[in-house]
Amino acid sequence: MDWGRVLENGLRSAFGPEASVFALAAVGLNLHYGYTGLLNFGQVGFMMVGAFGVAVSVITFGWNMWVGVAMGLTWSLGLALVIGLPTLRLRADYFAITTIASAEILRIFFRSSSAEDWSGGVFGISGFGRAFHDLNPIPAGRHGFGAISYPNSLLWTALVTWGLVIILTILLALLMGSPWGRVIRAVREDEDAVRSLGKNAFAYKMQALIRGGLIGGLAGIMFALGPQAAHPDSFSPEITFFAYTILILGGTATRLGPIVGSILFWFLHSSLETFLRQADDVRFLPDFLAQADRVGAVSTAMVGIGIILLLVFRPQGIFGKRREMVL
Repeated sequence: MDWGRVLENGLRSAFGPEASVFALAAVGLNLHYGYTGLLNFGQVGFMMVGAFGVAVSVITFGWNMWVGVAMGLTWSLGLALVIGLPTLRLRADYFAITTIASAEILRIFFRSSSAEDWSGGVFGISGFGRAFHDLNPIPAGRHGFGAISYPNSLLWTALVTWGLVIILTILLALLMGSPWGRVIRAVREDEDAVRSLGKNAFAYKMQALIRGGLIGGLAGIMFALGPQAAHPDSFSPEITFFAYTILILGGTATRLGPIVGSILFWFLHSSLETFLRQADDVRFLPDFLAQADRVGAVSTAMVGIGIILLLVFRPQGIFGKRREMVL
């Protein structure tokens, strides 16, 4: 068993572009779930419309990529309005069902034959991020520190996305320290009390849904710009639950929770997958697991087990406080 390779792959994934994208998605989910108490199970839907907003704008309509970025954020705003206006007055479980259903409806629609002319259908869209990669100042080749090295394009994507994570984390911290943020926390704790004080709880929840959705849309944009590809099946429901795992691991309603949670999650996930593949190579796994195509399924199952253990033994995560979990 090559434990050095297990550690290297874990560290590479922990700071790579995928970890940065999920950290960005978790920042938006932190505003929804952590600070406002919205059970958004469809964050991947905001990511999807953000990614396809860019892809469709550039490839289908021939617009500038930066116009496409604005279009992706606009689509995320529209999705928040479509979901929030009819459902934010309902109970939390109805809202949760609506969000996960909306994300799946969008995924099925984007991959349908009726949308193939402009969304690419099951094949998706590729080749729309050249303007982003043209800005890359990093020379060709691999760069990094020891085992944590990446090709220049991946490093550029990771640096930009981690930069966005840091900027939005700071902005969110300032926002939650403002009077608006205090009302949002009050909405999470006791919505009826907020109404009794003359505040429009629905309006505040809608504002939080829009802002968190825009962050999710930005995560989807970066998710697609890196490989210059947007495929509907890349936006499966498990992405949302990976983001929840990251958020719960780091700590909900905390500043560093999404960042540290994403780093730890991808380190553990990649290390475990590498370990399982090496164990399969040396015939260490039992027969019912000893197939290469089952390693990913086992890793995903372990994520589910991890969520259960976190919720049972430490629902507040690493940096969180238990009282912040009370919705």
